[in-house]
Amino acid sequence: MNILLLGSGGREHALAWKMTQSHHCDQLFIAPGNAGTAAFGTNLAISVTDFDAIKDACMNYQINMLVVGPEEPLVKGIYDFFQADPSLNHIIVVGPSKAAAQLEGSKAFSKKFMQRHGIPTAAYAEFTADSIEDGRKYIQQHALPIVLKADGLAAGKGVVIAATTEEALACFDEMILGKQFGAASEKVVIESFLQGIEVSVFALTNGEAYHIIGHAKDYKRIGEGDTGLNTGGMGCVSPVPFMDADFMQKTDKKIIRPTVEGLAKEGLEYHGFIFFGLMNIDGEPFVIEYNCRLGDPETEVVLPRLQTDLVALFAAMDNGTLEDANISFDERSAATIMAVSGGYPGEYAKGKPIELPAATEVPKDTMVFHAGTISSGEQVLTNGGRVLAVTSYGANIAEAVERSKTTLQQISFEGMYFRKDIGFEFPC
Repeated sequence: MNILLLGSGGREHALAWKMTQSHHCDQLFIAPGNAGTAAFGTNLAISVTDFDAIKDACMNYQINMLVVGPEEPLVKGIYDFFQADPSLNHIIVVGPSKAAAQLEGSKAFSKKFMQRHGIPTAAYAEFTADSIEDGRKYIQQHALPIVLKADGLAAGKGVVIAATTEEALACFDEMILGKQFGAASEKVVIESFLQGIEVSVFALTNGEAYHIIGHAKDYKRIGEGDTGLNTGGMGCVSPVPFMDADFMQKTDKKIIRPTVEGLAKEGLEYHGFIFFGLMNIDGEPFVIEYNCRLGDPETEVVLPRLQTDLVALFAAMDNGTLEDANISFDERSAATIMAVSGGYPGEYAKGKPIELPAATEVPKDTMVFHAGTISSGEQVLTNGGRVLAVTSYGANIAEAVERSKTTLQQISFEGMYFRKDIGFEFPC
């Protein structure tokens, strides 16, 4: 079949790499893609939210399946757009409906959903400009630290963990009155802080059956030792040693199954990935957030460990046979390390030439996934804050990390930075 993949990051490069391994994939098109995805298919200069241009591409290239990488087109209703159009509704769309995508698109929606279905999460309250005084009083009476979240999509930057009441009040006013994240912060969700270890679990579902396709631990802080500003993710490891059978069983029973059953009970169409952002608190899982797609850089370690044909799984999701699918994993560990632009997550320059090793110089157990890159003639240039993700297999996490660092030492661009301590909690 012909497949159109939406997105341009490391997640999409990893999806392209994985899907083209399937004998079900005849031609792959990526919109807009990056310098790395071009090695696996045809990049199309189309925005992920230009639904009319996406429709034209589907018609022109006889697309049979649409795989949606980022959250924005899902929250804006690309699934519904395809279902409502007689010329498109035969195409398999990997992604939830607009209503179901509110699990990620609205923090308030997801918290209420968890309350309705008894899914463990942090206590919370929500406020708007109309209730700003109530919000200030709530903050002043709340234990510290305290978590403030912009309700809508804020490119991964809409969460603040405030250590003092003064900081929380200032952030609250900036979000609502200062319109820090535009419409996304017209409503602010305030949560109790959960003390534990943050991890992620990924499932593929058709709204009834589901399969867990992997789990990972992400490292969000820019500085080593988990210090400094939050980022979109500086690296990732999988499998996570403490996510043993007991923890995963609890996660399945208390979180994943009730979520999927809740979607069905509420009539929310969901054909795609659910990202469960969890906090492990003394062996008990709590939901921090849902995402309605795969994460980045988690995808870059989850998909290399997934041995099952991904396109076949998407087809099974669509035709009602997902429950019968067999999921298998590579027993090795995987670790990815992000190389980022100087200044990230603040201001950074683009267009810096990247020196990359030849394909023959990259070890067979290592993959270089492009994130923020663009081609200019024969040259690959930086085109984002997070530029490249280097993923390696290893007998354990420490070995996988060392292999990724070795390959990163063969890559260079002006201002390049990467954390050398990814997986530091797992020394062997």
